[in-house]
Amino acid sequence: MEHCFIYAPDRAIAETKSGKVRGYEYDGITIFKGIPYAKARRFHAPEPVERWDGIFEATSYGYVCPLLELPKPYGELNIPHRYWIMNEECQNLNVWTPACDGEKRPVMVWLHGGGFEAGSAIENIAYEGENMCRIGQVVVVSINHRLNLLGYFDLSAYGSEYANSGNAGTDDIIMALQWIRDNIANFGGDPENVTLFGQSGGGAKITTLLQTPKADGLFAKGINMSGVAETIMGDSKGNGEDLAIALMAELGIDGDIRELETISYESMAKAYLHVKPELAAEGKYLGCTPHPNAFYKGTPNESGFRMETAHIPLLVGTVYGEFSGIIPCTYDKNRLTREEGIQIVRQTAGEKAAEELVPLFQAAYPKRNPVEMLSLDFLFRLPTQQYIRQRSAINQFTYSYLFNLDLPVNGGSAPWHCADIPYVFHNTELVPVTQERGVTENLEAQIFNSVIAFARTGKPNHEGIPYWPASTPEEEQTMVFGKNTQLRCNHDAKLIPLLAKYMGPVFERIMYENTEKIQH
Repeated sequence: MEHCFIYAPDRAIAETKSGKVRGYEYDGITIFKGIPYAKARRFHAPEPVERWDGIFEATSYGYVCPLLELPKPYGELNIPHRYWIMNEECQNLNVWTPACDGEKRPVMVWLHGGGFEAGSAIENIAYEGENMCRIGQVVVVSINHRLNLLGYFDLSAYGSEYANSGNAGTDDIIMALQWIRDNIANFGGDPENVTLFGQSGGGAKITTLLQTPKADGLFAKGINMSGVAETIMGDSKGNGEDLAIALMAELGIDGDIRELETISYESMAKAYLHVKPELAAEGKYLGCTPHPNAFYKGTPNESGFRMETAHIPLLVGTVYGEFSGIIPCTYDKNRLTREEGIQIVRQTAGEKAAEELVPLFQAAYPKRNPVEMLSLDFLFRLPTQQYIRQRSAINQFTYSYLFNLDLPVNGGSAPWHCADIPYVFHNTELVPVTQERGVTENLEAQIFNSVIAFARTGKPNHEGIPYWPASTPEEEQTMVFGKNTQLRCNHDAKLIPLLAKYMGPVFERIMYENTEKIQH
């Protein structure tokens, strides 16, 4: 393939409310990186950036939010990463567009994973927006925003100026969405047709925005990928005063909360990691997750979905293995007979569990060996089932999916947390572990075309898959994507709650032993 690159004084220029920006053209699309959408003092609400003179050079990714701990390289074969320069001035976004013209294309806004504590808009190599933009003919935007203590540290006990410091990161995202509303038409996008999509913490952020009145009207649809789980959706309880007191004591600050605004981030992060275990043991506020208040209404589990968002279609799903897909197996499923697989289930979960679970598993996944039940996720799938029932009770456009393709690692590994991202972005070419002759291209087209159809119409249907109806509280209509993509109704409705009951304690121990292997 012959590539085309153009970077010139009179090309790839767009006007924003803050001034002109210049990117570059590559293979028929225009790319802008690191555009600032806001600025903020630590713990304070974001503010508009000041208008600049001349043209802002938007050809380099902007800073990403500082992390509490440096990541340890692991699992790069499964989830290739890249890390970037960290700085608190991280309110920036990236845009990929077919053209800066008058067309009104669907806008896809990516919210990255890592919970509310880690990650960045460019951390996962599969987050690149070029292919989605070019092949789907949509405008793609990815956002950096404040995380961890910088984005979610409730200091409201110290005065009104900190009233919403516990949700500053969400406030940043809303500021970015306001920037998109005000500027994206100049990048060839339709501000009335904005679809949020995000995985893990990114999916949880979509739920948070649904529960935040200030975000109303800023997006039309949402795709929540593996974003419903207690591990990533838990709201902060109480307030941050005890945490602030502990931090100041650890840092030698004599009671003036404002000193936390100016002390180095590295010192604050180190102090936090030191005091956190004791506070956690006492069940006290730890920050780093959204804080229910007048700004944010809390998770749907706590207070139900806000009816003001009932008109917003959602596409919600999980991956077959999620966290368990990352943990190395102690058996070779390809060499086991069905009876041998059942025997391992008996040894792992007990006779009674095997007796109840095996028939349900065989009905839900008839082509899998019963032993593969031990790698079936329930941490995400169970709350996602509940989420879909709750959401579909208030509208007729809540769609369910499951990514069910084993990946070619060690003879076939259950798909892990993040495994579906390359297919959604049409980026399997960037992730070698996705490649399986005769499978990858077809499944990528099925998933990608569903995503683009949903962004255009609010429905994920297209000619390459079976008809996909919306779910109801009684019938979860799940598109099970895999080698033989098919629609299943309530296929695991009885299985998953029982799996959680019997395998919960076992899996908790395994997870504890493998915590460092979990990637996002």
